[in-house]
Amino acid sequence: MNDELLRNPHRRHGPISFGSTRAPLQFHRKLPGYEATPLVSVPALADLLGVGRVLIKIESSRFGLPAFKILGASWATYCALTESLTTVPEWHTIDELATAFNPLRPISLAAATDGNHGRAVARMGNMLGFDVKIFVPGDMAAARINAIESEGAEIVIVDGTYDDAVEQSGREASERCVVISDTSWPGYVDTPRRVIDGYATMFVEIDDELERQGWPTPAAIFLPCGVGAFAAAGVAHYRNGIANTTLIAVEPLDAACVMESLRAGELVEVPGPHRSMMVGLNCGTPSLIALPALLDGLDFALKIGDNRSSQAMRLLAANSIIAGETGSASLAGALGVLELGGNSLLGLDGDATVLCIVTEGATDPIEYERIVATFA
Repeated sequence: MNDELLRNPHRRHGPISFGSTRAPLQFHRKLPGYEATPLVSVPALADLLGVGRVLIKIESSRFGLPAFKILGASWATYCALTESLTTVPEWHTIDELATAFNPLRPISLAAATDGNHGRAVARMGNMLGFDVKIFVPGDMAAARINAIESEGAEIVIVDGTYDDAVEQSGREASERCVVISDTSWPGYVDTPRRVIDGYATMFVEIDDELERQGWPTPAAIFLPCGVGAFAAAGVAHYRNGIANTTLIAVEPLDAACVMESLRAGELVEVPGPHRSMMVGLNCGTPSLIALPALLDGLDFALKIGDNRSSQAMRLLAANSIIAGETGSASLAGALGVLELGGNSLLGLDGDATVLCIVTEGATDPIEYERIVATFA
């Protein structure tokens, strides 16, 4: 199976109904430890890719966690819980918010994860004083399981794939358990939509830093894609007013469910096993709520092999940026397009600005050291 770049045959030009909002940013600023993550220019990568500028948004430390996922998990949890309150009192600290949720106790939270989303839900539950149960696929690395447990969550190991873990977590929903999923299914769309809304904070930060630095709007953005929630957030942000930015979804070779859905024009499931080391993208079914936005707003889908991810990890490490296997996927996508001769197809010339997003740090430190050590 080889890398492939697919032009989205269903791309609809003009604004889409799936909008972005600044409300999550106002919420995130009230959480302990908020600060905008770095956006840096890396000239060496621009030279390698043959473009004018490569910008890297580094999400390897967000609220003290090694990934961006808490942006969506925290906002979705907040919205789901406040819906159950008669009134939401004004709050300024996380302790005041936890007190506001006292009438809901002993409610608990549940989620499925391939690593970072589950840890983010567990962190949010910990801060608010709720029990949390996280469902994980059977092949998850011990380091990632331990990280989730360190947040005080109960782990349930599912004999199967990420999609199997999602199915089992969904059965937990009840009057006493709120499921915080970043993917959706029939009858369950509100919380996954809010996860997507929560990711808007990252793109607002990017806009603000571009303006501060005097950098142009990126000509192309590579969006790592599992179930498609993060990519949908990118579409929501850039398709309402910034139509000239090319948006490319990046997926593993054997879990390219978004690419196949774009090809078909409808939801397509890619059966497992999904074996990519880009574990956060090992998803066989797109999010039901995200897919319409992806069909309307993505320009391309790209599937790549793990060799691209390894190369990207080493290149980032050489430029003092730590990115795990999934975290390197965005740059890996840019490398894949270059190898496929797709720069001209995407309109990337010597003046173009390309944006890549490091979505996670070294969430499996032993594997990270093994991969990047070969760089030397």
